[in-house]
Amino acid sequence: MASPTSINPAHAHFESVLQAQLCQDVLSSFQGLCRALGLEPGGGLPQYHKIKAQLNYWSAKSLWAKLDKRASQPVYQQGRACTSTKCLVVGAGPCGLRAAVELAMLGARVVLVEKRTKFSRHNVLHLWPFTIHDLRALGAKKFYGRFCTGSLDHISIRQLQLLLLKVALLLGVEIHWGVTFTGLQPPPRKGSGWRAQLQPSPPAQLANYEFDVLISAAGGKFVPEGFTVREMRGKLAIGITANFVNGRTVEETQVPEISGVARIYNQSFFQSLLKATGIDLENIVYYKDDTHYFVMTAKKQCLLRLGVLRQDWPETDRLLGSANVAPEALQRFARAAADFATHGKLGKLEFAQDAHGRPDVSAFDFTSMMRAESSARVQEKHGARLLLGLVGDCLVEPFWPLGTGVARGFLAAFDAAWMVKRWAEGAGPLEVLAERESLYQLLSQTSPENMHRNVAQYGLDPASRYPNLNLRAVTPSQVRDLYDVEAKEPVRRMSDKTDSGKPATGSVATQEELLHWCQEQTAGYPGVHVTDLSSSWVDGLALCALVHRLRPGLLEPSELQGVGALEATSWALKMAEHELGITPVLSAQAMVAGNDPLGLIAYLSHFHSAFKSTPHNPAGPVSQGSPGTASAVLFLGKLQRTLQRTRAQGNGEDAGGKKPRVEVEAETPSTEEPPVPEPDVPVTPPSQYQEASAEDLCALCGEHLYILERLCANGRFFHRSCFRCHICEATLWPSGYGQHPGDGHFYCLQHLPQPGHKEDSSNRGPESQDLPTHSENNMPSRPLIPGAPQEGTSPVPSQPTRRLIRLSSPERQRLSSLHLTPDPEMEPPPKPPRSCSVLARQALEGSFVGWGMPVQSPQVLVAVEKEEEESPCSSDEEAEEDVPLDSDTEQVLWNLAKNSGTMNSYPTWRRTLLRRAKEEEMKRFCKAQAIQRRQNEIEAALRELEAKGTELELALRSRSSSPEQQKALWLEQLLQLVQKKNSLVAEEAELMITVQELNLEEKQWQLDQELRTYMNREETLKTAADRQAEDQVLRKLVDVVNQRDALIRFQEERRLSELASGPGPQG
Repeated sequence: MASPTSINPAHAHFESVLQAQLCQDVLSSFQGLCRALGLEPGGGLPQYHKIKAQLNYWSAKSLWAKLDKRASQPVYQQGRACTSTKCLVVGAGPCGLRAAVELAMLGARVVLVEKRTKFSRHNVLHLWPFTIHDLRALGAKKFYGRFCTGSLDHISIRQLQLLLLKVALLLGVEIHWGVTFTGLQPPPRKGSGWRAQLQPSPPAQLANYEFDVLISAAGGKFVPEGFTVREMRGKLAIGITANFVNGRTVEETQVPEISGVARIYNQSFFQSLLKATGIDLENIVYYKDDTHYFVMTAKKQCLLRLGVLRQDWPETDRLLGSANVAPEALQRFARAAADFATHGKLGKLEFAQDAHGRPDVSAFDFTSMMRAESSARVQEKHGARLLLGLVGDCLVEPFWPLGTGVARGFLAAFDAAWMVKRWAEGAGPLEVLAERESLYQLLSQTSPENMHRNVAQYGLDPASRYPNLNLRAVTPSQVRDLYDVEAKEPVRRMSDKTDSGKPATGSVATQEELLHWCQEQTAGYPGVHVTDLSSSWVDGLALCALVHRLRPGLLEPSELQGVGALEATSWALKMAEHELGITPVLSAQAMVAGNDPLGLIAYLSHFHSAFKSTPHNPAGPVSQGSPGTASAVLFLGKLQRTLQRTRAQGNGEDAGGKKPRVEVEAETPSTEEPPVPEPDVPVTPPSQYQEASAEDLCALCGEHLYILERLCANGRFFHRSCFRCHICEATLWPSGYGQHPGDGHFYCLQHLPQPGHKEDSSNRGPESQDLPTHSENNMPSRPLIPGAPQEGTSPVPSQPTRRLIRLSSPERQRLSSLHLTPDPEMEPPPKPPRSCSVLARQALEGSFVGWGMPVQSPQVLVAVEKEEEESPCSSDEEAEEDVPLDSDTEQVLWNLAKNSGTMNSYPTWRRTLLRRAKEEEMKRFCKAQAIQRRQNEIEAALRELEAKGTELELALRSRSSSPEQQKALWLEQLLQLVQKKNSLVAEEAELMITVQELNLEEKQWQLDQELRTYMNREETLKTAADRQAEDQVLRKLVDVVNQRDALIRFQEERRLSELASGPGPQG
């Protein structure tokens, strides 16, 4: 039988379009198809219907079925929703092409201009579940057979552009290549329309094209006139991308991908990388597509040390300029990092070629990101209105580690097309703009978790995608400035001061209000008479009274009789830091001397901002659960001290078996009220506070310290910019550093030297070098269960002494699979499960042999597979959709996947679990990167605050002749900066609690892996060393479980405290 291509030449051209892998091949094949069918390219939807009518063989009909299904949605009105609308789309990136496809389906005439002539970007994009489903619905598998097979959730930019280009051409989009959009040409007179200024000279038909909608998708470096762009800056961040040739050998296919691993929760991997190669990274991602794609964040000092950067420059453009980057050193750097991350299993790594024929490796800066203030505008001249919309990077530049670029880009493209539909329906300009800006407010908040779960229902209508949608969040009166009767001024770039953080609570107190509050809080204490904010505090009694009011039980006021001013002040400073989370701003010596009134005011303002909402009760103290307490700062402070004490005990034991004397504190950081000290415990401050008398000078650099620059650690004061790791110079975060007792330097936990530490992998415990990766050939051992605690929790350090624990095999199994999720008060009645779910659970429990489960007949598995095979399935690609599973069945599937190899017989379930696991891994990576980005923004904001505070402090200290009214204004401004700093530091502490939670999750995962290697062995084959190692791992796992339990208790206490102090009764 003759093939279709031998009967109809057009079929051969159509197959060439489907299979073409180069942009020019796609265009030439499509032009040949149009010639064979007697059509003119760019004819809109009528052209699509003509092609479909003449190509009706099986290969084409399967594609038409998909496109027709999409176009049959009511929102498109059978392609007649925008028939009178003319659109110009600038840019053939993924977002521009996706917007052009939607506009074409609405029936609009769409012309697209692109300055490039080929697609050459190999970099790989992470895809959210809805983007995978959306592209499948457009026939992605017909154009690219490997699209998201199995558990893959990514695609190279080039392949994504190619498949969207093919769809756009078939739907009649008119595309012009090698044409650069330079601006708008307003209508010269009434009756004419808007045109584009293009270079080089375009053909007459394009030059005379008049349109009423412009969609800009030309990237972050080009934004049309009239739009304001805001810059969001953080700390210097240097990214490196590398693409290596993918030979698609058997060995290469077996190398697992890395969806993302970050130093913030897996320090052991990056420590090993540093030791082996000298490369210091923050994170790394590896995807496999047309190329082996690696992207990583590198530290500047490492790049300078390894010769990648020739010279250190303060200007980022100059630092990463081509003249300052050594290409050979950069290639060695990227190759070494990729080789280590994949354990050398990719063989000899050869770089792919970029568009210029050079090795495809580059360093880029993502310190700052641009974000448009508005997503749309309307310009009108001579009665001709033009609707302008932004999509893609020129709307919001994505933060690459979060993998949000293409997903949010597609959402913006849908929103822009919905705006055009409303425009075509005759809605007023202000109404259209208000709706578009209401949707734009949602864009930066979107994630797979907070959008509608059923991705199959996603469409052009925003209600199908966004839950709790409010299209009137922005009113027409608020967007009047977006409606220009004449063309406005060119684009403005504004710097986003990211110092807002969490908004400060209430207004900032003046000096008089602060004094009045202190007088109220210390009223009634014997010997305490607060009349000012300087001399009244030199004897230490007023500060002790304030601390006692807020935390009673620490010490009775009568016990202060006979105690010197320095001792009393030192005790109060210590208790305020350890029990209230109020870090010192000045030393005890400075308070007693009374020579730093500005420092004292700044210190007392911290008390006021934290506890001012607490009602004054002269008869008694405030409750411990006061919401004003900086609970996160307090918790991390206790955690840091406990870690230091644990290390000191370990060092003491290693040295001579004796433990050094430590402070009497609870072993576990807690928000519970501490016990009253025993009478024989002297009220004597630690020596560190007696010696820290130079808070005006940084303990590291010796330079002057201004108030807002002061950071207190271990009783000493530092510049925040000086308080960095002695090795890697990374900023030291709360609970994330240690001081070495030998050299006295501070280190991040990754580089903290361990006395007597042996590089023995058998004793590493959770510090395993293995990456938490998943692949097609290796079933993941455990996902992060969505129900497990994910935010706002923190770990507690290990206990110094433990008893030996012996558990049975079932008990060990339950422990290793334990997920600390608070039980609901009442479980709802179970939903009637589908037959597949029931059979799955029975089958899986039946296969769960040797773990305390009864043996069942395996025949149910066959029944399930039969039911799955008999289910209707229109094509192979639809079979790759995830199988909906209830939580119980999914958990049983995970247990089976971890403990047996039978899942290979059930590819659909296996694929579903693999994809779920990769999604959970990506969530954790994105969470870590979002934390790190916000930490960097906070650090940049604090630097700005310090600069402003230094200027104000100099003015207050030096200009004694200034009017008192001016001084009061300066002081109020200084207190505002202090409150902003305290707010940012509190937010930073909250982030670090989440970091500790991620660390605990990683430790539990790694310990679970290690424990299973021992548990899966036959008891008779285990040696004494094996049993000892198993007990050691088990004790560590118990410790981690206890830490997570303490973490949950801390969060629950804080939640109840917030509920108790909330306004109004709780319903």
